[in-house]
Amino acid sequence: MIDNSSIERLKTSIDIVDVIGSYIELKKSGANYKANCPFHGEKTPSFVVSPQKQIFHCFGCGIGGDSIKFVMEYEKLSYPEAIEKLASTYNIPLTYTKSANNSSDARRVLEILQNRYKEALYKNDFAMDYLKKRGISLKSIEHFGIGYVGDAKEVFETLKSHQIPYPKALEAGVLAKGDNGDYYVRLTQRVTFPIYNSAGAIVGFGGRTLTNHPAKYINSPQTKLFNKSRLLYGYYIAKSSIYEKKEIIVTEGYLDVIMLHQAGFTNSVATLGTALTNEHIPILRKGEPKIILAYDGDKAGINAALKASKMLSASGFEGSVVLFPDGKDPADMVAQGDIDELNSILHSGVSLPIFVIEQIKNSYDIKNPYELQKAINETKNYLQTLSEVVREVFAIEAARLLGVAPAYFISKSKESKKSIKNEQSLQKDPAWEAILKTLLNKPNLIDEILNILDFHFAKSYESAFRNLASGNLDDPILRGIDIDENIPILNEDEFKAQILKELEIYYKLKLKELQQRRDLDFTKKSYLIRKIKVDILPRIKKGELIPYESSFAI
Repeated sequence: MIDNSSIERLKTSIDIVDVIGSYIELKKSGANYKANCPFHGEKTPSFVVSPQKQIFHCFGCGIGGDSIKFVMEYEKLSYPEAIEKLASTYNIPLTYTKSANNSSDARRVLEILQNRYKEALYKNDFAMDYLKKRGISLKSIEHFGIGYVGDAKEVFETLKSHQIPYPKALEAGVLAKGDNGDYYVRLTQRVTFPIYNSAGAIVGFGGRTLTNHPAKYINSPQTKLFNKSRLLYGYYIAKSSIYEKKEIIVTEGYLDVIMLHQAGFTNSVATLGTALTNEHIPILRKGEPKIILAYDGDKAGINAALKASKMLSASGFEGSVVLFPDGKDPADMVAQGDIDELNSILHSGVSLPIFVIEQIKNSYDIKNPYELQKAINETKNYLQTLSEVVREVFAIEAARLLGVAPAYFISKSKESKKSIKNEQSLQKDPAWEAILKTLLNKPNLIDEILNILDFHFAKSYESAFRNLASGNLDDPILRGIDIDENIPILNEDEFKAQILKELEIYYKLKLKELQQRRDLDFTKKSYLIRKIKVDILPRIKKGELIPYESSFAI
């Protein structure tokens, strides 16, 4: 865990204008800076950066926060990853709590070996010939950091020359221990593929044998840095393209990813020797892309695609499945120059739900009524995992594929109609915006004002008022008010005058409401009307701030 003191040091050392300005073009606008929002399409700039408050806010989509929040959203990183990214960019050291799993030593080991492997590749003709025969260009070798590891002796010498203790190399997954307790090198005589997390930090290696080793590919073992179920090879390199295209191509291997990128399909990634799992969902969801599962057309590929399609469609993903026929794979097609055919295949896949339903159909002899019933039952169970709208659409498709009536999949009972309330847009109220802006900048007034105004006085700003009182300053309405230069901060006299106005408006409306009520006890109603007329309104007109009484909340 990153120590809080070093996070605070980072925050005070960076400037939000520098940080955001390194990603998008900012233009000076008064005391602030403006830009077109990078998080939603717009023609008129509504994205504002405040150097004074060190926050950003978009008045179009409501997103905002500090420098760390911007990097999290723009780079699609977790909070710790964004902190480490900023710290690395601005050369600010971070400290970690002793109780936490500090991964800096393990990462240093991996970085040292990655540099060694890259150097070794260019000195090994056999490894370079292998990559050349597979069609991998020098540019791709450099772009993906492909390397080569020779015999174990070279690795041990590298560790010794950098004074790296063997237990640290073991922790990083570079070494392993045999039954006799001796250390040995996990990867030898292999082309190496560095594996990075979504923040661009190296976490492990994959290795492709150049000998007759029975294990063609080996990945790093599970470590505190490396969890293959939460990583996608090439994701760090592909993510900007994924966000731009709103599409991600998921393949089965390193070479597929590298060759697809080489051919211009720069939104390609691969699983690390394992099928897609639920642990991959958070990384796949970033940027909300459509998913193309590009798998081999053999039995293993079909089973992996089926499992992934069920999981992804149940999680609300839109996507398709592509199965490469006749032993073809993306890497070979790129190497052979079949780019147009590859593009056609990748974008003519079957939608995830249709693929699942077709596979269910293929697993039964639907000409047999008993088998057909089983296929219907299994399809119904699958459709129940989908959202209501998607389920209805694909229920009709399921009926067509299985040759039965849609009634088998669509419930005959009429669902009760639910009234959907349209979200009312926030009613702009300059008076309350000024009150909240003043309270944000003069928090010492909050306790005093809560004795006078109840939350509902703020009308459409009630939620923002509650968040302000509870200290939740990340409320988008509050952030927008705080950063808006057109909203004034009231001085003491102006603030009191505005509160008096709000009190007068409220009690006049309450008086009118009470006079029209027919359901109240006469005695209570008379008392409240008289109190407003004779006591409260005269005192307000004299400039007295009247404490709110809950008896008026009727």
